[in-house]
Amino acid sequence: MHHPHSGSPSSIGSAPPITPEGLFISPAPSPFINHASISPVSPCINGNAPSFDVEDPLDMQAKRESSVLQIAERIGHPLGGVLVPQKTYRPHTLSDRRRYVEEVNLDEPIMFYTHAPIGCGILLKDAFSSKFSSLEGRDDSMFAGRGPSVSIRLNWPGYAPWSRQIPTRDFRSPPQPITRAKLARNVAKTVLRFIQEMENQQQEDPSEARWRVGSRAIHLEDLALVGLQHVSMGSWQAHVRLIPRRR
Repeated sequence: MHHPHSGSPSSIGSAPPITPEGLFISPAPSPFINHASISPVSPCINGNAPSFDVEDPLDMQAKRESSVLQIAERIGHPLGGVLVPQKTYRPHTLSDRRRYVEEVNLDEPIMFYTHAPIGCGILLKDAFSSKFSSLEGRDDSMFAGRGPSVSIRLNWPGYAPWSRQIPTRDFRSPPQPITRAKLARNVAKTVLRFIQEMENQQQEDPSEARWRVGSRAIHLEDLALVGLQHVSMGSWQAHVRLIPRRR
């Protein structure tokens, strides 16, 4: 079988890795992320990572990017790799699309930038193990003002759409919004669960064999979380980068 870590992005049988399909939604600035100096799209990283000069028109356009994939492709990752291509989640019925997407002010992406090394994407194995020393804005509060949970969605190539809910509050008394670091760990656990559930299942589309997940294919150690895209009222789609294995 052709290993997912070989070949070029042009050989992908589904959507291009940097262009999500579906209706383009211009999200409104998010009131749900509480931070003093760091935004989910363009964090200040102490002069060492992607930042934007508000006086530069080119940088202002970059700041207006609304797609996780656009941002992640532009910034890149020091370990290289390709973004896993996913079709953008959309509700099945027209009435649900209107109610939960078109009539909703979708928020800006939540990004996971790192320093030392500088890049876009935290390794999921590090997030799962709570290793956040390189994660920018790790203590930022996420989903302030939201309900108790949100759905994390994956439209992984070759598999049926999949989702699980994660909490938006911690276990303190009274409960507080989770941090960016805790969110990354929750998403890492969610992706691991997806991989485990798909371990013994056949892909629905055999042409997507290079994206097969499991212990003998793509697993958690191969992936970095680059960001979450707000795709409907209560849903965020997780986007990941496939990191080349070291020989």
